[in-house]
Amino acid sequence: MDQHFLCHGGEDLKIPLHLSVAVPKRSGGERRLVFGSVVPIVNASRIIRFGDFFGVCTMADNVEVDVHDNDDIKSILTSTERDYLVRNNGDKVAISTLKGKKLGLYFSASWCPPCQRFTPNLVEVYNELIPKGDLEIVFISADEDIDSFTAYFSKMPWLAVPFSDSKTRESLDESFKVNGIPHLVFLDENGKLLTDRGVEIISEYGSEAYPFTPERVKEIKDQEEEARKNQSLKSILESPSRGFVISPNGKKVNITELEGKTVGLYFVLSSFKRSTDFTPTLVKVYNELKSKQENFEIVMIPLDDKEESFKKELENIPWLSLPFKDKKCQKLSRYFELSTLPTLVIIGPNGKTLHPNVADAIEEHGVTAYPFTPDIFAEFEKIEKAKQESQTLESVLVSEDLDYVIGKDGNKVRISDLVGKHVLLYFSAQWCPPCRAFTPKLVETYHEIKKKHDFEVVFISSDRDKDAFDEYYNTMPWLALPFGDERKQSLSRLFKVNGIPLLAALGPTGKTVTTEARGLILDHGAEAFPFTNERLAEIEAGYADMAKGWPDKVKHGLHEEHELVLTRSQEYICDGCDEEGKIWGYSCEECNFDLHPDCVFKGNNGKLVEYKGKTEGWECDGEVAIRLRKLIMVIEASNSTNKLR
Repeated sequence: MDQHFLCHGGEDLKIPLHLSVAVPKRSGGERRLVFGSVVPIVNASRIIRFGDFFGVCTMADNVEVDVHDNDDIKSILTSTERDYLVRNNGDKVAISTLKGKKLGLYFSASWCPPCQRFTPNLVEVYNELIPKGDLEIVFISADEDIDSFTAYFSKMPWLAVPFSDSKTRESLDESFKVNGIPHLVFLDENGKLLTDRGVEIISEYGSEAYPFTPERVKEIKDQEEEARKNQSLKSILESPSRGFVISPNGKKVNITELEGKTVGLYFVLSSFKRSTDFTPTLVKVYNELKSKQENFEIVMIPLDDKEESFKKELENIPWLSLPFKDKKCQKLSRYFELSTLPTLVIIGPNGKTLHPNVADAIEEHGVTAYPFTPDIFAEFEKIEKAKQESQTLESVLVSEDLDYVIGKDGNKVRISDLVGKHVLLYFSAQWCPPCRAFTPKLVETYHEIKKKHDFEVVFISSDRDKDAFDEYYNTMPWLALPFGDERKQSLSRLFKVNGIPLLAALGPTGKTVTTEARGLILDHGAEAFPFTNERLAEIEAGYADMAKGWPDKVKHGLHEEHELVLTRSQEYICDGCDEEGKIWGYSCEECNFDLHPDCVFKGNNGKLVEYKGKTEGWECDGEVAIRLRKLIMVIEASNSTNKLR
């Protein structure tokens, strides 16, 4: 499934959200980064996935990995000139010292942002486990040069295959079928495969997953499931070594004192702007509830890496907190499937989860959201639905005397002048790489639509300063909300902007058509206009028509190992002609191999096309028949001309 990469507030966001994996797709010995999808991760920094993705990160497939014995591992880690590995200080370590140890093979590179985010997690886990004396990790680099390798390896406390031994590194890539990085394989003491999902396991469970066996992972999941069934406030907040939370003055408060109360678990990252923006609102609501003697408490779940930031946050809040870097913080992030900030989970008086996140409700309704019961949220839904039904462009964009946007010349454009048009609201920022990648595509689409329809785009900036806003806005041909305009906050709340870029489409009546217009433009360009479900259905019907009669599976001389499957694709690089493809392709998921239908049907690269099976509904483009019904194709290498036999 293709996914969005979104930026969150421009801050370093290190919470259990989603993991992206960069994939080197090789063709002719060269690495090419390709479009693709992502898999769940913890400790994402700044970039987070949500839907369709325009970028260069994709996931490492779940592949079958050859199982080796201990002698095999020794042979694949050595070469004829070398029987050692290296440390980052230059020391050589004999491979024989790995005998009897569990082994992690870490495929990574300095040029890969997901690797850079994951490596510190792995270092932390390694340092926790190394005293056991039965684990070692070996770095297999995909770096492009020795300087990059050396700088990246200097951050790692484990061993590495020397950068100079590219043959061994490539052999390990092939042996373990590494289709994406970061990739982490764990082997037991005998060289038998424990798991090839080390990145996901470390990200999810940390050192708790040791010894990284499927049995241990299942045990953890079973424990968590059991905890959910028997959830109580104590099971949520207590740890074996701690039965208390702390107050702002550092006093220990026994968790039993909170039982019977409605408790909010407030996940906080002080370096993340949306957290810091929400905290004053929550303080106001908290103090008002306390003044009314309501049976309510908040416990902060700090996600900060720096103790100084944690202490500063603690000084400015009136509620309780888990201690700094308490292991429960990461466990609770996983337990409650944390996916955005701010998040305020509500635990009812009975210790059960009452609501997964009331932050938006508090921003919108304040203290009236208390006590956060289903009845209250049902009432809010009715109010929201009524607002949506009566929504107009002016109700969205006008706030008291703020009844305008600005044009390229800085002049005010009244919202009333936009009424009756199709309008896109573009939440974006100059500092955000996915935004900068998408903006040129949106500019192209804007001009195409503008030629035919009454249409406009309004830029809503998340830039940090006016200079950045001006520089970024200079690349855009449309209108904008003035920099620092107070309407941005209410618009972000209205359209639930948890990450950027986000593109909301409003119809001529001012009602919201979709908040997923970005994905539609990436997939279909200007053809997606007016971004309605009806238009999308028309497009998809056209795509289905395009592939009508094509065989579901083919065999091809360029990829004789496996059949190629007809696949609906977003974007890919054809391994036949090396050009970009989209919509349809013939793919081998196991080998990350793709061909354009044209390259399949036209016998690309001198490969003779031979169709076997009952023929019906033939159409010919002058060289080969390209419209088939339930046929099996065999494409064989041949120097003959590309004619149907």
